[in-house]
Amino acid sequence: MPPLVSADWLATHLSDGDLRVADVRWYLDPARKGIDAYRAGHIPGAVFFDVETELAAPGGRRGGALGRHPWPQPQQVSLVMGRAGIGPETFVVAYDDQAGAVAARLWFLLRAHGHDRVAVLDGGLPAWTSRGYPTTTQPATPAAAAFNARLRPGWVVGKDEMVAEHAQQLVLDARAGERYRGEREPIDPRAGHVPGAKSAPFGGNLSEGPLPVFRTPAELRERYAALGAEQQEPIVYCGSGVTACHALLALDVAGLKGRLYAGSWSEWSSDPALPVETGG
Repeated sequence: MPPLVSADWLATHLSDGDLRVADVRWYLDPARKGIDAYRAGHIPGAVFFDVETELAAPGGRRGGALGRHPWPQPQQVSLVMGRAGIGPETFVVAYDDQAGAVAARLWFLLRAHGHDRVAVLDGGLPAWTSRGYPTTTQPATPAAAAFNARLRPGWVVGKDEMVAEHAQQLVLDARAGERYRGEREPIDPRAGHVPGAKSAPFGGNLSEGPLPVFRTPAELRERYAALGAEQQEPIVYCGSGVTACHALLALDVAGLKGRLYAGSWSEWSSDPALPVETGG
């Protein structure tokens, strides 16, 4: 299935019986709530996913040893997806209002658990509304479905594996450059990056302008080839395992592959025994 769909495509297919639109808005600022944004207006028929309680395991809200968005167990994924009306034949289109920075978490979560019928709305809700398509405040109430989540081997890297392998692997840091270099760390325990990691801010996957969308496959291929992703499949991390999925989506668009270090910097930086590099 295509990893990205346009607003025009979605508008044409919105009434398809096998389509489920997913609103995955979430904000780092605790004063902003994705559910409030959903209630204020969303794409018709969209269900809402809470990143912290549904797309992450319990125990991560305050960070610490598990990271801020711990990777959920298959049982949780099965329950959450089934409750949202997602079955094995459902085509899911995820969106946010940050050019896919959050929606990509649902895309990767489903792919990693064996569900390939998923895409991200390129440009997100701003692309939808800019084309004049409607929103609604009516919540969706889909019938429950049966979803059997099975984590695919090799898609997600745990802390022990990351500790053992990072020095021999291509590791990409999808956070902003100043956080990678350790110049600023607004939320996690220590500043800097995993030793040997290369800086690859997820914003570099996007076009410039007021309505950013993903760059072309050729442009993304050139970007990640320059980082070494054609020679070695990268392990990607970010602050908590959310925006790293944006880089994994970009790699997929480029015809490349990558793995997610799920605990990401929030987990790594919480362990004082693990080394940290700064600068760039």
